[in-house]
Amino acid sequence: MSTPIKDTSSNQLNKLAELRCPVTHTLDLIGGRWKSTILYHLMSGTKRYSELRRCIPPISEKMLIQQLKELEADGLVERRVHQVVPPHTDYSLSPTGQDLTPVLNAMAMWGLKHGATVPAM
Repeated sequence: MSTPIKDTSSNQLNKLAELRCPVTHTLDLIGGRWKSTILYHLMSGTKRYSELRRCIPPISEKMLIQQLKELEADGLVERRVHQVVPPHTDYSLSPTGQDLTPVLNAMAMWGLKHGATVPAM
């Protein structure tokens, strides 16, 4: 049996204060190790699951599936299942996800300016 959390605890008050911060909200949606990378690759257009997997070799299948589900649930990615033989699924940025394009481009430029390197293909 878990102990109920007091509404007036400092941890709860900190969580409420974070909700008012738009930067925190944005980071909650695109933060973490893989979400911004997935979104960045989808900026170039619709991709099948296997294409995303090739774009991000270090990500595990389980993690890619989990992150795509979270991005879809948050309204940033759209998932489309094609009922053909064999069936396939593709992913694209939703209109809300497309609104992140300038943000992700700015993050990429900042990263390049401050030491990130683009891997050789």
